[in-house]
Amino acid sequence: MYSALPSIDVPPQPWTGRFDGDAQEHRRWWQAVAPYSPGVSLGEISDAAADASGRRPAVVVGFRCDEGVRRNKGRLGAAAAPAAIRAQLGPLAYHLDRTVFDAGDVAVVDDTPGVLEEGQKRAGHVVSQLLDAGNLTVLLGGGHETAYASYLGVAGSAALRSGKRLGVLNLDAHFDLRDAPEPSSGTPFLQMANAEAAAGRELKYAVVGISEPNNTRTLFNTAARLGVDYLLDEDCSPEATSAFVASFLEQVDALYLTIDLDVLPASVAPGVSAPAAYGVPLPVITAVCRQVAASGKLLHLDVAELNPEFDVDSRTAKVAARLLTTLLS
Repeated sequence: MYSALPSIDVPPQPWTGRFDGDAQEHRRWWQAVAPYSPGVSLGEISDAAADASGRRPAVVVGFRCDEGVRRNKGRLGAAAAPAAIRAQLGPLAYHLDRTVFDAGDVAVVDDTPGVLEEGQKRAGHVVSQLLDAGNLTVLLGGGHETAYASYLGVAGSAALRSGKRLGVLNLDAHFDLRDAPEPSSGTPFLQMANAEAAAGRELKYAVVGISEPNNTRTLFNTAARLGVDYLLDEDCSPEATSAFVASFLEQVDALYLTIDLDVLPASVAPGVSAPAAYGVPLPVITAVCRQVAASGKLLHLDVAELNPEFDVDSRTAKVAARLLTTLLS
């Protein structure tokens, strides 16, 4: 019987998709993903879910949240993103050689003072538990306030307590280093830097896809003060991006990858809070995902800023689903 993790508000819902048959060669995501239940072994879930590859299982968690975007004066709707991404993953053919579970969602349901911060802590607690159980964790946002929930989970995990050097790689048009009176979707990486400094560490943070016109001089100055490595969107050729990511990976032992879908051109990802006028081409972002997956250093990943209300033919949700299949392959 399914047993929810503490802090989960919404248990995993049934996945749906096209049915071509029950045989292994017909499998799609909706047939392969099983509900995650603490303490239940893979063999006890089902034969279809059993992982014979020896690779870490991946566990998907949703973070239903609009509050960070609201505080950042963006377009609301990101709370519906986890369901929208699952809906696009469900019908895809399942070619993975790892098991994938769904642990359900943490939900931030209103704008009561402190509700975002409490929700981030609860989501972080879920991520820490799943990491400590030996899983690769996938958090589906939500606005980019999702990133601080991810950080709390990673920082609270045994992997980080063991002294591994953590790197945070952000695929994003924005630094999200805003210094504001309250946390929002624009503040998570400054929050991370402050938390790391309080712990006597330095945040190792890099960004691919920065849009110069969409980041103020103050944000560039903050990035310089914190030693942030970044690559402007106009400089993201395949060769330059690959070299940038390779250099960053060499400096860390464990990687947290966060994808803000507004890193992509608006024609590819229209359903975001802040569509990009320029953006980084999808093949370049896909190549980064392959590079990260192949590194063996990926500890946790999240996808943020999908806004289904402004999506066109589910284009952005489909891109998010495709990137996830690449990262988990």
